[in-house]
Amino acid sequence: MGNKIAVTVDSVVFCKLDNKFKVLLIQRKKEPFMDMWALPGGFVNEGEDLETAAKRELVEETGVVVQTMEQIQAFGKPGRDPRGHTISIAFLSRIFCEEELDPSDDAKDAKWIDVEKIMDMELAFDHDEIINVAQQFL
Repeated sequence: MGNKIAVTVDSVVFCKLDNKFKVLLIQRKKEPFMDMWALPGGFVNEGEDLETAAKRELVEETGVVVQTMEQIQAFGKPGRDPRGHTISIAFLSRIFCEEELDPSDDAKDAKWIDVEKIMDMELAFDHDEIINVAQQFL
């Protein structure tokens, strides 16, 4: 990638069920981190607005359509993505858990996972850190 820095977006989508928060994760179909669980997201296309990119990736990977998203933070530690220096802009959404999931594109699977269980899972990239930050906005 040379000196280029790539920009990606990640969506942290929470839903509340029985007073417990769940977060929407996808299982990656491709390397890096193939088969690992991650937040829905991906690269921003040239000329694309950040929020538009986040909504597009969310639909492509989970089938979930959200109206509103809140930009929460940028994550850009060198080494967070083995493909090169990548900065991810994280977005937060809250929706109803009943939302039908329809994984496709780069996602092998998509699931609602209890936020408490996230700590015991090894997620792709730095997505556990992103989820921890997002929880502070709930």
